Parts: sequence; C-alpha cells; structure tokens
Amino acid sequence: MSEQQQITEMKGHQFDLSSPELYLNRELTWLEFNRRVLHEGQDSRTPLLDRVMFLSIIGSNLDEFFMKRIGGLKQQVGAGVTKHTVDGRTPGQQITECNEVVRDLLAQQQQLEGQLLQLLGKENIRLVNYQQLNKTQRQEIDTFFLGNIYPLLTPQGMDPAHPFPFISNLSLNLLVATRFKEDDHIFLNRIKVPTGTGIPRFIQIGADHLYVRFEDVIANNLSAIFPEMVIENCELFRVTRNAITEKTLDQANDLLAMIETALRDRKFAEIVRLEVGSCMTSSHRGMLAAELGIDVHNDVFSVPGIMAKRDLFEIASIERPELHFPQHQPLDHYRLAGDSPNIFHIIREEGAVFLQHPYESFESSVERFLREASVDPKVLAIKMTLYRTSSDSRVIQYLLDAAQNGKQVAVVVELKARFDESANIHWAGYLEQAGIHVTYGVVGLKTHSKVVFVIRRDYNGLKRYAHIGTGNYHAGTARMYSDIGLLTCDRDIGDDLTELFNYLTMGYAPARKYKKLLPSPKILKKGLLDRINREISQHGKGKNGLIQFKTNALEDTEITKALYKASQAGVHVDLIVRDTCRLRPGITGLSENIRVVSIVGRFLEHCRIYYFNNNGDEEFFIGSADIMKRNLEDRVEVVTPVEPKPLQAELRKILDVQLSDRRGAWEMQADGSYTQLKPTARGEQRSAQQQFIELAGQRLAEARRLFKKKGKKKIAKRKRK
Repeated sequence: MSEQQQITEMKGHQFDLSSPELYLNRELTWLEFNRRVLHEGQDSRTPLLDRVMFLSIIGSNLDEFFMKRIGGLKQQVGAGVTKHTVDGRTPGQQITECNEVVRDLLAQQQQLEGQLLQLLGKENIRLVNYQQLNKTQRQEIDTFFLGNIYPLLTPQGMDPAHPFPFISNLSLNLLVATRFKEDDHIFLNRIKVPTGTGIPRFIQIGADHLYVRFEDVIANNLSAIFPEMVIENCELFRVTRNAITEKTLDQANDLLAMIETALRDRKFAEIVRLEVGSCMTSSHRGMLAAELGIDVHNDVFSVPGIMAKRDLFEIASIERPELHFPQHQPLDHYRLAGDSPNIFHIIREEGAVFLQHPYESFESSVERFLREASVDPKVLAIKMTLYRTSSDSRVIQYLLDAAQNGKQVAVVVELKARFDESANIHWAGYLEQAGIHVTYGVVGLKTHSKVVFVIRRDYNGLKRYAHIGTGNYHAGTARMYSDIGLLTCDRDIGDDLTELFNYLTMGYAPARKYKKLLPSPKILKKGLLDRINREISQHGKGKNGLIQFKTNALEDTEITKALYKASQAGVHVDLIVRDTCRLRPGITGLSENIRVVSIVGRFLEHCRIYYFNNNGDEEFFIGSADIMKRNLEDRVEVVTPVEPKPLQAELRKILDVQLSDRRGAWEMQADGSYTQLKPTARGEQRSAQQQFIELAGQRLAEARRLFKKKGKKKIAKRKRK
C-alpha cells in the first residue's frame, strides 16, 4: 500500500497514536528540507550569486548528513541493531531510502550547477577547464603551479612496497595511472590536493573573474611530477568519514583527553561515502571501494560536475553587489541606539529588552552587554555558557578583560559541540590560563543553553542581569542566523539562573526548584506537555485553544502525540518548523487542526518560540531547545518566559508575519511533502525576513524621531526659562 493510500485509509477511523504510519522519518524529512534549500538556488527570484550560495549550502549539508546521520546509522547496522524507529524503519532501511533521495538531490544539484555556470558566464564570471585557457593564460597558471603548488604535492605510489595510503576526511584526491614509455605496466599513484594551504579552490587568472579549479591545474601539470612517463589517466575522488566517534565518559579519566582522542578518531573513522568523478573507470572505482572497505553499489556516488560543491562559497562571495541580495547591515536596537546610558540602567529603569538578530545588531546589544559588564566597577561576577564562538568574536576578549579587572568570571564550555570541539578546547585552555573558572557542565549532558549572567552591586543592593538567547555567542552566525534574545533583570529569573549555574559548575544535580525558567533535562519537556494538556482542557470548556511553536525541528514522539491529541480536541496548532518534522498535518479526525509551515530565506531560521493562549492569559517562551528527544532529555537547555506585554507584542508580530509569509514559506501536506506558497497580492512579494528588515528600520527611525522631538522640547523649555 502506498503512503498516500495509507493516509486515505486512516481518515475516518480511530487512531492508534503508536502507529508508525502517523510519524514521518527524521532523516527523510531533513532531506526534504534540503529540497527546499535547493529550490532557493533554482528560484530565478533569488539573485544569481546567492543562488550559487544555496548550491554550495546543499553540498555542505549533505557532507554533514553523511558524516553524522548516515555515519550513525551505519554504526547501528554494524552493531546488529534491528530495532524499528517510531516510523517503523530499521537502520538499514533508513540508509537505503536516504541514499535514494540523496541521488535524486544530487541529480537536481548537478542540473542546477550547469544552469548557474551558464548564467555566471553571461555576467562575465567564468569557471573554465584548464583546456579552455589560451596559451598566455596557460603559461600564467603553469608558472603559478611551479612556484606555489608543486612544492606542496606528495605523490604516493600504491604497490606491494607502498600500501594503500590513508585518505583524510573530505579531502580531494587525484588517482593517477602512469607507465613508462616502453612498458605496459601501470603504476597507480595518489596525490592529495593541498586545499587549506592558502590557495583557493577556484584560482583566479588575471584581473577578470576567470577561474580554474585547483585540481584541474594539478591534473594538467602532471608531467612535472612524473617526468618522462606516460599519463594514462587522472581521476578525482573524495571520501567522507563517520563523525560519530564519541567515547562513553567512563572510558576516559579526563574529558579534555577524551575529546582530543575523539577528534583523532574522527580523522581515521570508517568511510561512509566515496565520491568519484564521472569519468573514473569501473576497475578503479571497484579498487577504491575495496581498499576503503565500502559497498561499490551503495556507498559510491558519481559526481559529473564540480566535486565538493561546498567550496562554491568562494564564488558566491564575489563582490558584485548587483548579483546579491541588497546588503543588510544590522541596526542598533531602538532602545540601545545613540548615546544611550549604561545598559544596566536601561534594563533596570525601562524594563527588559527583546532582541531580534540579524535585523538588530549582535555587536551593539549582546557584545555591548558583556563589554560594559567587563569594565563596570559595580559588576562583581560574570557567568556564561559557551557552546560555539568564533575567532573574530569579542566575547572571549571581554571575558578576559573582566578577569583582569578583578571580576569573578565562570564559563561553562561545551567541549562536545560537534565540529567545534577543537576550537572549544583551545578557548577553554586560553580562558583557564587567564584565571577564569572553566567547567565542562554535567556528566552525560551537553550544555546547549545560551546564557550570560551578570551580578552587579546596584544602589539598592545586589541585582542580577541576564541575556538568554536562542543562538550561539558567535559573531559570524549572528549575521547569518535568525535568532532572538532577552536582556532582563527579572528577580525570579535571576534566582533561577543562580540555581542553574550552581548545577552546571557542580557537575551533578541535586533537587532544584525553578520559579520561571524551563530548563532541560528535568523540567522543560514536562512543562511543554503540561501546557499542551492545559490548552486541551481549557478548549473543552468552550475556550479558544491555540498553540503556536516556532522551532528548528519537531522530532520528539511524546510531544508529537500530545499535539495530535490537542488537534483531536479542537485546539488549533500552528507549527513553524524549519527542517525535521515527524508530525503529519491535515489528516481528518487526527490533525486537521494542525498547520505546519517551513520558512527558507537568505538567513537561516534558528530561533525557538513557544506560545500558549492559556484562556487569554497568554504565555510566550523563547530559548535554546528544539523539540527533539536529545534537547529535551540529554542536554542542558534554557527556555524562559517573556512576560512584559510590549515584548510579547513583538513575539506576536514575528509569529504572525511568518505564518502569513507567501514568499519564503512552504506548507507541509499530510504525506510529508511540501507545497511552496505563492504570493496573491503585491504586498505578499516581500518575504517575512524582508519584512523584519523593514520593521527593524521603522522601529529605530521612530525612536530617533521621538528622541529628537524630546530634545527640542527640552531646548524650548530652557529658552522659556
């Protein structure tokens, strides 16, 4: 029976909420999200170089998918796991279905690459093969090769005296077959393309936007590496290794040592994918698969175009403003702009501040909060969680400044933030050397919360200030991710954060009571389930039940079941879910009261909002947690209520704008597919993200107008005196 037939069969019947047919697969719905990302590259309304960016994002996303998700599934298969997921699939079945979808995505990606290269050519941005260069251009690139690339190359022979070499993760490699002129014996050699050595993947020739691939330059200068030999063929390949190498905590005496070992293990981890150029011979393909220990039919992917398309970020970054979205410069928050006073005075006297990035500046809000805390003589202590940060972020420097200024500084560093382990180990050591208290959270739990906690001696005693957000303290992603945050000095939240940081720095969990925060793993899931059930109960008494969630993923089965029950009770449920979503909307008798929307745009949607109508006494929450089992049960997350009515109005605006978006929104159907919404009026041509850019500007302009008007009144009053 087809999936659509199963859905039709379900309608009009009693539903068993444990039935696999009611749940979509996590991996397949994440791949479906990548179809939507790919569509942004296919959409002619997207500026050309940003279409290239979306093409490269797909390449990067699929690399990570194989490293994390396929890698994990292969480990399960290797361990003999046959347990079915909630959607009724074994690990092996998931791999098979995912590979089928991936091959279709790759075919579409390749078609898009060809279209974009043609369009780039019309804009005089050309990516050409070495053989397309004229004599002068070849001489220029050959000279560059001899001076800048040749010394970096290390050809490795493969024969009984030279075993098959180690192939590092995501490296580009050339398999070169050579022979002597008077001999038929073929020698096989591997040459690693030395990317990451300061040479771009796409090498520019001359002053114009003419580019040739790094590996193509090497392939056409092999005579320098193999003099007096015949080059039979030269073929490109690339491997992807499993990123799931974490050891259990009881296997290591020291957490830092464990993580460093895991990083080394990842480099040598098992192969989960082999990509080969479309011209590679079947014998060489089979040889590589055998040497790498993978299935030549299922784990080998032919790439007819540019391999490692993630590197197309280089092309997408070309400075041609007319080929990009209009440049967005984050604005100062309207309450923090201009010559505003001490930020702590603003929060204390005027109330909590709601932040929306990247529309409002991370630098002049969150970084300012830390900067002023680091030098304010009244600030006694700073505590924060650090999941990811960047080398260009000022966050680390402000923490160092605070310590040097005699303040007590404590940082909870998450060493297991995947793909940032090495950077976080570096930062942890750097901070410890400066005398900062560094801890690594709670054994067995990732610390994923986004919190800065400041204790200040105000005129009326100690007061606690905080930033609680949905995004990392990372200056780079703050310009690319759509996140929100709260600056507050709420007394109860301050009490809760004192408890939270004691929990994090002690490393174990005695019973703690929280007044307002919903932290995981102990409280958040129960808090969400209780509020869903409350909406059901209130709606049953004739009230207008309404639940609205904005999250990156909805994967947790218990929350999904509770939302199904809410829909069956008549409660309306709006879900803005960026990628993975297990729930099927629109099934009569089960989920006809549920709408699922996904927003895709120039910024990555990353914030989390949880709203409950609560019989008119509305509740809004924001925080770091997605609705995934790992976030709710295996991580330390922080979700906070947003209680001031003006700030609730701002959150209401975000939800309303995104739910009415018809430019960047996709609506999920009952079978798990998505339909792109289409504008029906001129005003609907503007995406939600574009509207947020405009709204941030309007708020700031209005604040400046009022400030100017207030200043004029003061001047007039002085003149009258």
